[in-house]
Amino acid sequence: MSSFVFRSDLFDPPALPGLRARDALISLDAERDLMAAIDALDLQPFRFQGWLGKRLTTSFGWRYDFDDASFSRGTPLPGWLLPLRDQAAAFAGLPAGEFEHALLTRYDPGAGIGWHRDRPVFEHVVGVSLGNPATMRFRRRRPGGFDRFAVPLPPRSVYHLSGEARYGWEHSIAPMDLPRWSITFRSLSEKGRALSPAS
Repeated sequence: MSSFVFRSDLFDPPALPGLRARDALISLDAERDLMAAIDALDLQPFRFQGWLGKRLTTSFGWRYDFDDASFSRGTPLPGWLLPLRDQAAAFAGLPAGEFEHALLTRYDPGAGIGWHRDRPVFEHVVGVSLGNPATMRFRRRRPGGFDRFAVPLPPRSVYHLSGEARYGWEHSIAPMDLPRWSITFRSLSEKGRALSPAS
């Protein structure tokens, strides 16, 4: 299985095209404040076609309903998230205003996320990992099996998925013994903008 050593600078050339990552995007104090802010929200179990997941989530900006595949405008991003969005967007090299959606998640012990690609209403995906180390796993189907790849996500690290890593590979995070928090910012794709209700 392929893997690489996590570095504080950007990968050049990228080990997986479309994946960029770095550690220490934010300070320890900022991490602590963000985790406390997430815990203060009305988090709900992730819902998928009537099934309840172990991870607890809430979203801002836009809401994608996995029960009926509806896509609707949600609560605007709160002010305390905007400085982190600015940092995440700067890392991705994109205007902060393009990141109109934020998903906040707490993974309690035993929670993970299964194999998936982000919904096609979204384009760029930038995630910030908080609390405890995790490993993001990637796989791509090929004749006879899968190509596999893994990237470590230290606390306070950030990753950006676009292009091949975003569309050509699925990703997942295995259930962990320790809690973890994450904040994922997404921009809208052309499909997402076409489906978006008028402002």
